[in-house]
Amino acid sequence: MSTAVDFALLGSWADRLRPVAEEAGRATLEVRKRGFDVMAKNDTSPVTEADQIAEGIIIAVLERLSPVAPIVAEERFAADGPPNFKGDNFWLVDALDGTKEFVKGGDDYTVNIALVWNGVPTLGIVHAPARAETYLGVVDPHGAQRRAEVWRGGKPAKISVRPRGTSVVITGSKSHEVPELMEPFLAKYNVEKKVVIGSSLKFCLVAEGIADLYPRFGPTCEWDIGAGHAVVRAAGGRVHTFDGAEMAYKKPGFLNGRFLAEGPV
Repeated sequence: MSTAVDFALLGSWADRLRPVAEEAGRATLEVRKRGFDVMAKNDTSPVTEADQIAEGIIIAVLERLSPVAPIVAEERFAADGPPNFKGDNFWLVDALDGTKEFVKGGDDYTVNIALVWNGVPTLGIVHAPARAETYLGVVDPHGAQRRAEVWRGGKPAKISVRPRGTSVVITGSKSHEVPELMEPFLAKYNVEKKVVIGSSLKFCLVAEGIADLYPRFGPTCEWDIGAGHAVVRAAGGRVHTFDGAEMAYKKPGFLNGRFLAEGPV
């Protein structure tokens, strides 16, 4: 990959990768239909054939699209360990975010592809196969041009974060809540309601202006959040630590600390 990237190139990559994410999503639905076994990774988290097949579909295209760009993918990482590469430009792939939800037969799981450029997510695709919807976000490296949209029924619609009102809608996790930290956080706001949803769809609710805040106190990995982070940025929002610093990428172990996704205050 060259050392320069522009908005037009990012947009062309996004257009190429949206159908790939959707193809990977169809593969997960096919696995669910025929049945599957659930295995445990070294960290005891579940993994299925669907995770592996979907990741293989995405990696094969990324290797042709930008063959010199490193790819950090969840299942490859679990099998081979942390990749060793120089620079801050790389792909992040979580081909099935929300495996527990997938195993239970739920709809709140996603296929995620992100490009991190100079340490910042600049392209993100979040596809929800069981919901038949795809979120796409592109931000040029300087932040001057943005594209944020959701695809439903084969048609795109522009999305954006909403201005903060006197009351807020919070979105949070189905299975990774930390009540002793969440409750004091919520006490600071006039909370209209809380929308509980799985996977990276929480970022998408903020990006689409359905929710105002997505606070996360439990652990995540960079491939869990990269695509959603890019979609939020493209929609005019931010994802940052609780001291206000933008989320950093290529951290040790590709592990994240606490963060907040939000629209404008």
